[in-house]
Amino acid sequence: MNIRTTILFRVYLAFGAMLLIACAVFFKVFHLQYVDGEKWKRLSDSLSIMEREVEAARGNIYSNDGSLLATSVPEYELRFDAMALPEEDQDVFNLKVDSLALKLATFFKDKSKKQYLSLLRQGRNKKQRYVLIKRNVSHQELKVVRTFPIFNLGKYKGGVIAERRNKRILPFTNLAARTIGYKNNTGVGVGLEGAYGEFIDGKSGKRLMQRIAGGVWIPVNRDIEVAPIDGSDIISTIDINMQDMAQRALEKQLIQSNADNGCVILMEVATGEVRAVANFTKDTDGVYREKFNYAIAQSADPGSTFKLASYLAAIDDGVIDSSSMIQVGNGTFPIYRHTIKDSHAPKTSVMTVKKAFEESSNVAITKIIHTHYKDNPVKFTSKLVSMGLGQRLGLQIPGEGRAWIKQPDSKSWSGLSLVQMAYGYEMALTPMQTLAIYNAVANNGKMIAPLFVKEIRHLGNTVERFEARVIRESIASDRAIKQVQGMLEGVMTEGTGKKLRNPLYSSAGKTGTAQMADGTKGYGQRKYQSSFAGYFPAENPKYSMIVVIRNPRNGYYGGSVAGPVFRELADMVFANDLSMHNNFDRKASNPSLNKVPLTLKGSRQASMKVYEALGFKSFNWNDVAQGVVDTSSKGVPFVDIDIKEGVVPNVLGMGLIDALYTLENAGFKTALQGKGKVVNQSLIAGQRMKVGTPIQIQLN
Repeated sequence: MNIRTTILFRVYLAFGAMLLIACAVFFKVFHLQYVDGEKWKRLSDSLSIMEREVEAARGNIYSNDGSLLATSVPEYELRFDAMALPEEDQDVFNLKVDSLALKLATFFKDKSKKQYLSLLRQGRNKKQRYVLIKRNVSHQELKVVRTFPIFNLGKYKGGVIAERRNKRILPFTNLAARTIGYKNNTGVGVGLEGAYGEFIDGKSGKRLMQRIAGGVWIPVNRDIEVAPIDGSDIISTIDINMQDMAQRALEKQLIQSNADNGCVILMEVATGEVRAVANFTKDTDGVYREKFNYAIAQSADPGSTFKLASYLAAIDDGVIDSSSMIQVGNGTFPIYRHTIKDSHAPKTSVMTVKKAFEESSNVAITKIIHTHYKDNPVKFTSKLVSMGLGQRLGLQIPGEGRAWIKQPDSKSWSGLSLVQMAYGYEMALTPMQTLAIYNAVANNGKMIAPLFVKEIRHLGNTVERFEARVIRESIASDRAIKQVQGMLEGVMTEGTGKKLRNPLYSSAGKTGTAQMADGTKGYGQRKYQSSFAGYFPAENPKYSMIVVIRNPRNGYYGGSVAGPVFRELADMVFANDLSMHNNFDRKASNPSLNKVPLTLKGSRQASMKVYEALGFKSFNWNDVAQGVVDTSSKGVPFVDIDIKEGVVPNVLGMGLIDALYTLENAGFKTALQGKGKVVNQSLIAGQRMKVGTPIQIQLN
């Protein structure tokens, strides 16, 4: 054999060996993947253990009067460990599985008995440890399910796996829903839910989870390794009754005026606490719903409600006072190839500044501002900024809109800018930012930031308390404040708001009508924003309010569109707030001359407040039984309602609001039917039940 042949032989031999090795490797891979694949996959799965987070119960949000605005109720994903019952007890499984399937089918009514039986048997045959039975199971339903055959064999043999999820609910459904807010699936929150998420969310727990065949994760142990810490509670400034009044008044007027959207804010003057904030948008089906928080987020030209700031600036600078005379002519003012017009021709060509304000004359305010600031416009714009305008209020909830006062160095500044700004154009303010200036005037010049949250509590203990935050100690001199206060009162007695005046209490305010810009189309579409801002009672203001309605189609003047919402809400608040009834005639309600009025079961403190204001005596039945109170004179007997969490209260005879308050504070999930007072409740009073248990009440 020559050298060449020898080399070729060795090459072929090496190649054959490599081919043989490759075939062996290929065979091994094939065997591992297709023969032993399932075996190794199951082994890999069984060795995969990791720590998973366990969601904490989120804290509650309460209204100012203690009503529950948002809470978390437990819901469960119900699963079955088909191998929890030992294989030696197969006879027990066979004997009872038919009854279990029947019970599940009858109780949940989502599958037939045959379907449930197949599901259970298949799980047992395949030795599955995590069979899905039902999602979104309530705590009360879970209690019932645990009594079913097989499931009732105990914590370990029964095989019930209940994974808790916390469902967020709003007991009052849509009341203040946008202000309360929510968290979406990505964890981003809006409203109070978003702003105070770090407190409300609590701290997640830890649980060991094991991956089984099919990539399904199941708990390693029945108990959680690290228990979650529930979230803190938020005490908001919202008053649930005032919120209800605000939403009803706004929605009614939006429907009547066929508007695109609108909002109303009711705020306590001295504290800045927001008692009600309502926002409605006309949906595609014509129904008004809360979809956007216009009150704090919608920046736009405020229109004539801004005239208050213009007059206040001019009076504070000493260039005019309320008695100064102003020439308005025929109600037109040509300037820079543009004509300023009043909405109505004036009755006289010359009037006082006070009268011009009461009549909302555009010509008057533009002439005043142009005359005294045209040579130094920055003096006017800087004055507005010094009053707190053009700056965000720093609200406790996210989403506050832009606050912008145009300055003379702006690229868009023109000869018309100064006069346009005088009556609320070429600027951007939200309704809340506009209300802040009215509230400051009502507060004798002190501007305070609106409050939505007054306290954070954890397990009943105060974590943080929020007080009124002062933005400006005084936005103007006392002299200027007093003059504009008189002018605002004059609007309601002599001017554009006189039809809104209620003879039972005084009020102060200003109507506003602004043409809305429609994007790049400008003002050509003739869409309007109607508004009304003010406070009441005028002599000792307790509440301030603003109403804004955008693009109404049945009228557009502020006094006739937004004004009725102000009047209706103010009337209802006045009727319910006895602290404003300083001149209330108690003699008319002398209990010795009149029959004691009927009282329903409910809030003892609230009822006693009303009866004592009417001059009626009240006493406690417990004191009567012990003989420590004199009942010889007429009076109203009360029984204290002791609310205990987890104990079913007796709400028979209560009105809806009192019943909801009592049941929700006792920890029950309430469903209702009918109107009137409670005539029936599904759970017997005095029973101890799990928190989150549903209860049905019937009203008639």
